[in-house]
Amino acid sequence: MRARAADETVVTKQGSVRGTVVDGLRITLGIPYAAPPFGARRFQAPAAAAAWDGVRDCTRFGPVAPQSAELPGAPVWRPDQEDVLSLNIWSPTDAQGPLPVLFLIHGGAYTFGSSAQPDYDGTALARAGLTVVTCNYRLGFEGFGHVPGFPDNRGLLDQIAALEWVRDNIAAFGGDPDNVTVAGQSAGGGSIACLMSMARADGLFRRAVAHSVPDATFPPRLAAQLTREVADAAGVAPTAQGLLSASPQALVEASDRVVARYAADPSSGFLHYDTVLYGPVLDGEVLTRDPLDALADGAGRQVDLLVCHTTEEYWLMREVGSMPAVTTEEGIRRFAEDYGLPPRLVEEYRVLMPQAPVLDVFLAIAGDGLFTAHTVHLAEAHARAGDGGGRTYLSRFDRRRTRPDGSRVRAWHAADVPFALGTLEATGVDFLTGGPADADDHALSGRVVRAWAAFAATGDPGWAPLTDPSAPTVHVWDVPRDRTEGASAAHALWRDVRIAATG
Repeated sequence: MRARAADETVVTKQGSVRGTVVDGLRITLGIPYAAPPFGARRFQAPAAAAAWDGVRDCTRFGPVAPQSAELPGAPVWRPDQEDVLSLNIWSPTDAQGPLPVLFLIHGGAYTFGSSAQPDYDGTALARAGLTVVTCNYRLGFEGFGHVPGFPDNRGLLDQIAALEWVRDNIAAFGGDPDNVTVAGQSAGGGSIACLMSMARADGLFRRAVAHSVPDATFPPRLAAQLTREVADAAGVAPTAQGLLSASPQALVEASDRVVARYAADPSSGFLHYDTVLYGPVLDGEVLTRDPLDALADGAGRQVDLLVCHTTEEYWLMREVGSMPAVTTEEGIRRFAEDYGLPPRLVEEYRVLMPQAPVLDVFLAIAGDGLFTAHTVHLAEAHARAGDGGGRTYLSRFDRRRTRPDGSRVRAWHAADVPFALGTLEATGVDFLTGGPADADDHALSGRVVRAWAAFAATGDPGWAPLTDPSAPTVHVWDVPRDRTEGASAAHALWRDVRIAATG
């Protein structure tokens, strides 16, 4: 890559910034879109970033939000870093006219991750003709923990603040503020669903891409319960004063201890299987309704929506050891009870998978319930309510591989991310993809990147929109070529069923 200092600065409403130019792309990193959310601003809604004099150096990613995760190739959080609300922009320098904007929200169970992860690099999508924006937002307790007297869903409010910054500033980077597409996977996809349902996000984007959307909103009583448990683990009172007295690091460590306790206790309910303590809270103010219900009633009907899920979502959780191994029929029965699933659902999966081991059946039910069915339900709800002009597109990622040692790399959760972002060579990606990418993989990635770029530009990814939710057709991403299929065999089993424990 040929890199040089940028020939000119870009002027934003807060001040001038300088990034780098690499082979025709201006890459501007770590631009603050809001003030540091600590000190007097801790647990508050985001405030405007302070203006600065001179030219701000924006050649490095900003600090990541408080978390305990250490991800390959990405920076780690340090307690002395507070300027965590920043965004990054990849913009072609030779564009003729304003380009569509793709605003990408990273995943990570609302608890870990950052825009600095190598697989979230915006280069390939920018080269496809987009102005690409990624951002950090508050995670874990800082972003989604319930604090009495303070706003819930601070992480979502951060995302809205970043979108408002884009509205006000992206034209200076060659982007079109009137043609913004929001995109995300997992917690990023869940954030997209929330943004589509929130009145305060109206008008900030016209299209949305949501991959592997988790069915994981928290009722206030559950959010308050988890606050009490985390506060107890941190040795403070579950009050605003008590929580403010605990450092961000203390709450990260306390949250990890609560997670470990749930993981070790099979009798602890649904959190034993999916130990995610934080997520969007149905607080009645920031998030007034569950996104699926809101979309069914027409929220976001003017937004074009492209959704995708993977074929074997929950196998990743098995691969990384973040879930218990359910290997008995009694274990599946208990799982269904803990999540409020009807007993007949387990029986019907047994009919669909008559020769499969119990673990495989469990992983299919868990992945379909927590990700696949919810993602499809969102698409169907949006299509049924679509009198406002927004089209709906449905897709599935089904690329698989066998490693040299004979083990299988499945079409699991997050495997689609490096294909969609064109980051197959990024550090750490080979874990998701099963090894170095081959020619078929690069060709598949090129197809997904082009589809995202076309959707962001025109609202059409290249296949027919969903018009009959009762009999959906699905664009299937695969190697060596894609295909079109009808609904999966499990689709009908979830028609009137939904994970009930957290929604």
